[in-house]
Amino acid sequence: MENLELAIERIKKELPGMKLQENEPMSAHSSFRIGGPVRALATPGDVTGLTRLCAILKEQKLAPMLVGNCTNILFPDEGLPDLLLVSTEKLQKLFLLPDGAIYAEAGVSLSKLSSFAQANGLAGLEFASGIPGTVGGALRMNAGAYGGEMKDVVESVVYYYLPEQTLYEISRDNCRFGYRSSIFQQAAGFAILSAVFRLPAGDKDEIAAKMRELGEKRREKQPLDLPSAGSAFKRPEGHYAAQLIDEAGLKGYSVGGAQVSEKHAGFVVNKGGATSHDVYELLMHVRNTVHDKSGIALEPEIIILPPDYCLVDDGPAVHRNRVTVTDVSGETQRGEN
Repeated sequence: MENLELAIERIKKELPGMKLQENEPMSAHSSFRIGGPVRALATPGDVTGLTRLCAILKEQKLAPMLVGNCTNILFPDEGLPDLLLVSTEKLQKLFLLPDGAIYAEAGVSLSKLSSFAQANGLAGLEFASGIPGTVGGALRMNAGAYGGEMKDVVESVVYYYLPEQTLYEISRDNCRFGYRSSIFQQAAGFAILSAVFRLPAGDKDEIAAKMRELGEKRREKQPLDLPSAGSAFKRPEGHYAAQLIDEAGLKGYSVGGAQVSEKHAGFVVNKGGATSHDVYELLMHVRNTVHDKSGIALEPEIIILPPDYCLVDDGPAVHRNRVTVTDVSGETQRGEN
């Protein structure tokens, strides 16, 4: 706690222009509309600010947690008094590179990214148009829908490796993408800053039509009118989580204000006044009931806090290229169009 308080004071003094919200209720940021106050939420305005912030935190022996739109996180009701969160929401640069690829920073929403691709006649991101997350979070979990995944469209990722206070660029092949997983969640210390997306040319009208079609499917099948964190469980191999939950007779089942959606059994929704305890108890009841009835263990896709956060001395060995802040800021090598 002492180190955290010292860090907060240093941020105020050394980074006076940075947005710093103390004792900030995470219910105001979470798509679940659930969560008590975090000790501090810092929002750097650009990559340079983020790296300066992380340098202060490392000197104070603190490991920050980076967040985007908080669309798949369950924050605890009692808050996180010992944690400083770092938001990437202001990392919003988005433009075409000279070779036609798309450069996007971590805070760019997937809806904005997919619309930008469509406007430039680039296909392949239609699946992402309705996913309520950001580039950084989507790459971390290899988000996907309707047969598409982030691994299918990304070419390279720039990340900040906290233990070394260094930026690296890593190719898609070395990101170790799997089903809802990547190298960025397999070890601590990775902060995704930006990515390059390589997409084939397509017809703008056809791309837009596909996006509208997928949007209609989402509105028809998913409970978009209630707070949730998207799919509650990962898809078990050879099965569908929603089908297993439905077959277990759990559609509509509630704990307090948390409910298995009556519209789509794969979603847990906040039907009003749900607490993190309600959601957690519901998730565990669903997991145990499905296992008892089918023998299949569902794994939550929602990030349930608080886990342990720590810096590591070194991450998994990967082929990566060291880069500088100006390499990823668009100020030198990547001129905006």
